Amino acid sequence: MPDSFPPDSVGLVAPQKLHFDTPLTLACGQTLDRYELMVETYGTLNADASNAVLICHALSGHHHAAGYHTEDDRKPGWWDTCIGPGKPIDTNRFFVVSLNNLGGCHGSTGPNAINPESGRPFGPDFPVITVTDWVNSQARLADRLGIQTWAAVVGGSLGGMQALQWSMSYPDRLRHAVVIASTPRLTAQNIAFNEVARKAITSDPEFHGGRFYDHDAIPRRGLMLARMVGHITYLSDASMGEKFGRELRDQAYKFGFDAEFQVESYLRYQGERFSETFDANTYLLMTKALDYFDPAYEHDNQLAKAVAQAQCEFLVLSFSTDWRFTPARSEELVRALIAARRKASYAEIDAPWGHDAFLIPTPRYMDIFTTYMDRVAREVGA
Repeated sequence: MPDSFPPDSVGLVAPQKLHFDTPLTLACGQTLDRYELMVETYGTLNADASNAVLICHALSGHHHAAGYHTEDDRKPGWWDTCIGPGKPIDTNRFFVVSLNNLGGCHGSTGPNAINPESGRPFGPDFPVITVTDWVNSQARLADRLGIQTWAAVVGGSLGGMQALQWSMSYPDRLRHAVVIASTPRLTAQNIAFNEVARKAITSDPEFHGGRFYDHDAIPRRGLMLARMVGHITYLSDASMGEKFGRELRDQAYKFGFDAEFQVESYLRYQGERFSETFDANTYLLMTKALDYFDPAYEHDNQLAKAVAQAQCEFLVLSFSTDWRFTPARSEELVRALIAARRKASYAEIDAPWGHDAFLIPTPRYMDIFTTYMDRVAREVGA
């Protein structure tokens, strides 16, 4: 490992694209005859393949969760704070698998991939994907890697929904589910935020009904607005106040409509940067997957009935200022797990950063996460 990388980094990593030829039937009724998943792995799989941990990403996440792609990279993978030697997900003990989900735009088959039937990007023809579809594709990925049972499936936000779904879809294939800053279903307010974001994208004249690739266009304004709306919900009022307050970019009001406050400038910057790297159709798909997730729906709206299928143990973590997926939603899940007589550990972390707190290595969060994962490692002899 080059000296330029921190000692607790997994160092240089290389993604790999895996091809699957077995048709995958989706919840929407359509079938993907073949597809590809972009994957990264860290650490070493032990002899009995018992030390594998699956990382499930959130809405705008991808396979690059830890380490660096080149020696010149200044920014590591999106969850590098938690994955690596000596970190909560210790790569000296675990074999870690991270992927870009189906429908994504970072190498896995999605709207920006070529449809073999037309020779053009799928665009709006790519089928709507659900959390259950992702989990089914991840089970096939586990088969490909020779992993029968995950030591743990771990995810934050939308990733936590996948960890929960794993416990129900494949109860005998994971020992632990780690559900962080997540929810067993969206509230009406959350669905509303997602609809505003989708409307911003579909209303952009450059969207062209989702066929913007054919017009050599990008719906930048729509993506920018969608990200700005989303970003507001990821932060808390306190964290935005601490970071920006009411600071002006200059020293006086301009009496116009350009970005005068620092927070306005920050949101515009985040939105513009996002519009250059993320696919608009993928954003629509990801938000719909969020909306549709509701395990209780097929069990008489009783969450305890849904999670009764699970056999694994659970760690559920929430954050005090997360108003996107509030602690009350995690507590709803924990109550259902207790009612179903499942083993569950729960903690609410006092952190001022809102929903994004699951990405920030606060001491109590890291202590609880590390202690739990240490127990997982000892259980599998890692």
